[in-house]
Amino acid sequence: QEHLVESGGGLVQAGGSLRLSCAASRRIFSSAATGWFRQAPGKEREFVAVITWSGGRRYYADSVKGRFTISRDYAKNTVYLQMNSLKPEDTADYMCAAGSRVPALYEYDYDYWGQGTQVTVSS
Repeated sequence: QEHLVESGGGLVQAGGSLRLSCAASRRIFSSAATGWFRQAPGKEREFVAVITWSGGRRYYADSVKGRFTISRDYAKNTVYLQMNSLKPEDTADYMCAAGSRVPALYEYDYDYWGQGTQVTVSS
């Protein structure tokens, strides 16, 4: 069964940094795009960032622009989310997903989902 596996979450103080990783098979990452979403308790899942497989186009939610960077490593079949200047409002369960549509800014653009990794930012 194809799946994605996230790692790198944890507890960090406000202003700190974390790097999330999303690993999957080459077949999944040959999908058009790989993205990150997050869901805080009591809130809906929201788009964070996406990178296209070919060309490396990147899109970000306004709330994370200038602080988060999405990147990919072809050799390792891994996508990363570097998160800097973290704020308490960034606290959420972060999930990666892969889809066949571009630019893939919405949940329905994605075919595969990971289980998520928890990020907690203390004030």
